[in-house]
Amino acid sequence: MTSPTGSFNPYGAIDLAALAKQREAQERASSAPGTDESTAPVVVDVGDTTFEQEVVQRSMTVPVVIDFWATWCEPCKQLSPILERFAAEDSGRWVLAKVDVDANPQLSTAAQVQSIPTVMVVWQGQVIPGFTGAMPEAQVRDFLNQVVALAGDLPPKQEEVEPELDPALEAADQAMQQNDLSAAAAAYEQLLSERPGDIDALRGLAQVDLLRRTEGHDLASVLAKADATDVSSQLLAADLELLAGDVQAAFDRVLALLGRLAETDGEGKEQAKSHLLALLDLVGNDDPRVLAARRSLASTLF
Repeated sequence: MTSPTGSFNPYGAIDLAALAKQREAQERASSAPGTDESTAPVVVDVGDTTFEQEVVQRSMTVPVVIDFWATWCEPCKQLSPILERFAAEDSGRWVLAKVDVDANPQLSTAAQVQSIPTVMVVWQGQVIPGFTGAMPEAQVRDFLNQVVALAGDLPPKQEEVEPELDPALEAADQAMQQNDLSAAAAAYEQLLSERPGDIDALRGLAQVDLLRRTEGHDLASVLAKADATDVSSQLLAADLELLAGDVQAAFDRVLALLGRLAETDGEGKEQAKSHLLALLDLVGNDDPRVLAARRSLASTLF
């Protein structure tokens, strides 16, 4: 089995999906019962909103095998039952996460799934390539035996020493977790007054601004009403797409808007340009989609 190739984060440099759920997180946490790993299901259906918990977090203690499939896929109908049966037989030594690519196109795109069925493994947040296409049952069993042995074969994960938290940032983060956007903004602004240009404070304030702009709106309604050349509605739609984790769609929307705006609409172009730059900064230059969008922006403007 190939060794881990890198962290698997379908939402780019920041966890946009988690940010989108910020306002409801506290209510969920207070009402949801605890999860007992010993009774947790060994086969789970995973989507955009559950990927972080069911795959990334679960992979910290047990290997997670992802099965990318679709209802119309004939080879999937051969492979999926085999995986499900072996998951039950192995009694929780690994977890099968099933991703319907039609219902969750963002996940399959982020995972660069070219055809289905595709199987991948996530272990301690790391992606390990699996295989594509239906395989004979014996080969599937051999593959899963390697998955079962994976946790025991790898050296124990070194315990990381938690860095000392900045009290100012900690206060701002706590306010964000409690959905107190005003307190969070005040904390970040106070930090910026003391340390101008602080990256963490700038990023946090940008997240607060994004949550404020999108509060009370949902993507489907905004898209239904958005006019192709209306700057405000298009920028709001881009915000909601970014918050939903569809980073590329958000960037493409603003770039397309810039291309449609007439040369005489200098104010609109400047507003769209500034907005796109803010979104690019929010995601971060370590995401390749950001660098590509910056190049496209330069081409559009010049």
